[in-house]
Amino acid sequence: MTPLETVNAFLAAAAARDYDTALPLLADDVEYQNMMLPAVHGHEEVRATLEGLLALCTASEWVVHREVADGPVVMNERTDRFELHGSWVDLPVMGVFEVVDGRIRLWRDYFDLQTVMAAMTPPG
Repeated sequence: MTPLETVNAFLAAAAARDYDTALPLLADDVEYQNMMLPAVHGHEEVRATLEGLLALCTASEWVVHREVADGPVVMNERTDRFELHGSWVDLPVMGVFEVVDGRIRLWRDYFDLQTVMAAMTPPG
């Protein structure tokens, strides 16, 4: 797979909570960071972070709008969608990935934390 195909396969599997497919696409020493929050390292910490995030919603999908790859670096503009409290919340995200030897070694997502916090607050 190309770096772009690797990232897209990972995003699709992770959003679907298919960790058996997603985690092998990560390097053993992967670094994942939702910017403004501390970085996590390795498969177990990435899985725990994703499980914690996705446990807050009943469904999720990550829609890529634009993407570019330059060698091992992949960047995408996407909307991460989460079903919370019976309705969908859209979160604009910019993702940066580095793929080494066919596996994601670095994953950073940039987004507005206030958008997330407002979406997590139940209505009323």
